[in-house]
Formats: sequence, C-alpha cells, structure tokens
Amino acid sequence: MRAEIENVVDETKQAITLLRRHLDWDQAIRRLDWLNNKAEDPNLWNDSTEAQKLMRERQQLDDGISGVKQLEQQLNDNIELIELGEEEGDEGVVKEAEDTLKALKAEAARRQVEAMLSGEADGNDTYLEVHSGAGGTESQDWANMLLRMYTRWAERQRFKVELLEVHDGEEAGIKSATLLVKGHNAYGWLKTESGVHRLVRISPYDSNARRHTSFSSIWVYPVVDDSIQIEINEGDCRIDTYRSSGAGGQHVNTTDSAVRITHMPTGIVVQCQQERSQHKNRAKAWDMLRARMYEAELKKREDAASAEAASKTDIGWGHQIRSYVLQPYQLVKDLRTGVASTAPDDVLDGELNEFMEAALAHRISGAADAVVDDVD
Repeated sequence: MRAEIENVVDETKQAITLLRRHLDWDQAIRRLDWLNNKAEDPNLWNDSTEAQKLMRERQQLDDGISGVKQLEQQLNDNIELIELGEEEGDEGVVKEAEDTLKALKAEAARRQVEAMLSGEADGNDTYLEVHSGAGGTESQDWANMLLRMYTRWAERQRFKVELLEVHDGEEAGIKSATLLVKGHNAYGWLKTESGVHRLVRISPYDSNARRHTSFSSIWVYPVVDDSIQIEINEGDCRIDTYRSSGAGGQHVNTTDSAVRITHMPTGIVVQCQQERSQHKNRAKAWDMLRARMYEAELKKREDAASAEAASKTDIGWGHQIRSYVLQPYQLVKDLRTGVASTAPDDVLDGELNEFMEAALAHRISGAADAVVDDVD
C-alpha cells in the first residue's frame, strides 16, 4: 500500500476513534437498546411531547452508531480490496479502492463536524448581534465589515438570513445590527463566534494613512422553538418604541414601529425594526428575549461562565478572540486555537469554517485555551 494511502487510512481510523469517543460508544449502544425497547411500549405515546423527544434521541443515536459501523466496514473492505488487487496485479481495483478510501476520509471528517453539533440547541436557527466598540467611525465601519462577513458565510452555507435591526453610524458603518440566520445547525456553527474581534489596518478615514486598531463584538444566541418553555414576567420588562433607522421608505422612517425590550433583572436588551408593523416587531422582540434568556441558561448548563464573561467585557484590548490584520502584512489569527489564515480577504468574504471547526473541537475537548500570541 502506498504511503499516501496509508496516511489516509490512519487519519480515517483516528477520525472513527474520535467519533466513538464522542458518542461514548458502550453507553450509546445501551441507550439505543433501551430506546428501541421503549418504542415498543404502547403507553409511550400517552405523552406525545416526551415520546417525540425520545424518538428524536433514538434517531440521532441510531444514525451516529450506524454511521460509524458503516465507516468501519467500508474501511476494512477497501483495505482488503487493495491487498487483493496488489496480489493479483489489478491496478484498476487498487485505484478504485484508493479513491473510495479518500472519499471515506472526507466522510469521516464531515461526521466529526456533525458530532460536534449535537448540543441541546445546536440544530436551531440563531440570532447574531454585531456591536461596534469605542472608536467612532473606525469601529463602526469594522462592525459593518463583520456584518457582511457573517452574511456571506451564511449564504455560503445555504442558510437564509434576515436583517432584524440596524443602527447606522454617524458617518459610515453601523453601531449595531441583529441578524436572524435560519438553517439546520445554524446556532451550532455560530455559537463559538461570540466575543471581541480586532481589526488592524491603514484607516481609509485617516488623511495621514496611519495604522488603526478597531474592535467590535459578536453575540450569538439560539432561536427558541415551541417545545422549550421560557417564563418571563412582563412586569420585569420595559418596552420602548422608536423610529426605525436605515433604509425602509417613508413609513418606516416616520412612525414608531421599532420595538426595544429591556429585561430589568438581567439587563438583557433586544430590539427589532424589521417589520413595518409595531405589533409584528413587538412579537419578534419577545421571541428574541426568550432566546436570550434560554441562551443564558444553556451557558450555565455548559459551565461556560468564563466564555460568557469574556464576551460581555469591554470591547477592547485583552478580550479579543480573533485578530484580523490587513496592513502591513495580512493574517487572521484565532487566539483560542491558534488557527490562522494568510488570506484575510477570503475570511472577510465568509470563509470561516476552518476557524469554526477548530473552535468547536476545542470547546468539546474541554481543554484550556491555547497559549497563542496575538498579532501586532
């Protein structure tokens, strides 16, 4: 077997081992057996909500276990085919088996990403907020660049994107904006993007062409579906209405159709100005508040208080999760995982999967943040 194919086989075996570990293989087998027996219980559907929950878990476990078994079987079969083809001098059989092994490696990698997106709300749609930091026009322009970056990423993933609200900057860019990203595993993919993002470049707004550093923050939280009950006391909330900003025509700009809800005990603020109707904006804002409350609860369950604290600190030095340098050299570097790219234009155009996958793997491993030096 050629050295290249031996490496493919080794990497595929490692991926399968990680998949088994992630599933907690022996426990997963026992749990699936129990769920299969439970499915035959005629009393199961007396509680349809609980039954649906168990059947979803059963399907997920069955897909995960059968997928690993299929990978293992195909890996062994094609290794045997290569050995047989080499013994008989049949290059056609060897070539076909080698191509299949390469495809298996890619499939194992894909399943690894899917396995990382198995959290309670990972499959949900998600909200993504962008907030500019201190620094006026520079930071506001950077916030607008981030808004475009995540919109382009979502489009590459074939997700649907809605702009729920935007507050324009005084001269350029935006002060803040909220996106609704719709698609399978939208929250799972984006959840590790919460935090401060730092930009270094020659400012287009500086007549002396000096280098500037700007900061903006991203906040990601999942859409709450009807099966999740979040109780909010309306007496704890302040509701404000105001005139929408940005494009939208005469009606949008002259009526108090935009809605802002502040949850007083937690300080959580949500706002929506997408719809022309105040009633519809109010309903969507309540949905967003429920989602933010749920996300906060998820953080507690995941024991991610440190990550949450980092994303809520000052939008400035010492808190960034990723740096984007455009001048004097070009480099994007994630300060949690060490993943880097020398093509920032591609990253800003939505090529983020490499960073997201590394951050997801890092979170699931439970390891401490890597010791990564920031870029100048």
